[in-house]
Amino acid sequence: MESSSRWQGQLEALGQKDRETLLGTSLSRRFTKLPLWLSHPSNISAFYGFLVSLALLLPYRFAQESESWLTNWIFHSALIMVACLLLGMVSLIIVSISKRFPVTPPRIILYPMPFVGFGLLTISLTEIFVLPSELIWLLLLLPGPLYVHLSWAPRWRLLCLLEDDINPFEAMDLPLHQDSSAIEEITDGDEELLSVVNALESE
Repeated sequence: MESSSRWQGQLEALGQKDRETLLGTSLSRRFTKLPLWLSHPSNISAFYGFLVSLALLLPYRFAQESESWLTNWIFHSALIMVACLLLGMVSLIIVSISKRFPVTPPRIILYPMPFVGFGLLTISLTEIFVLPSELIWLLLLLPGPLYVHLSWAPRWRLLCLLEDDINPFEAMDLPLHQDSSAIEEITDGDEELLSVVNALESE
């Protein structure tokens, strides 16, 4: 928790809106309590793959009559976790290049997706209906990496900047100062014209 306490000390100097951007909602706030090395986007994404693998344990056990079901489950679980880990790493690389800020994921769509995928998988294994496996695995695996890409990877990058005593919001505020200077140059010291421009901006 030492790493977490370092950036938390810098957090107090930020405004309320900036703190909400960094901490996010309840799920992201849970991850912010972890050390930064442990909450790396690839680790969070791989952890989601591990949770999906646990959910698949019973379907693998009862849907396969072969005695090698455990070996198959371990092998496929490893593939799922590695795939999610790589997707988390790719998301961090993209965010590091684009400097994108966190985006709130569509929770009403994203959160039910694994349960829908698990239900469809159960139906498919019982052979009640023939369902495309691509759709099932998409519903099962997409929510975690998508959350990491939209929300956690950008947030983790901002926390790392704060950890290094760098205000992650300075670059975002810079164009505002530049625009303000440009407006003052255009108005050329005319206070009446400047007040009119400021009134239009406030509207």
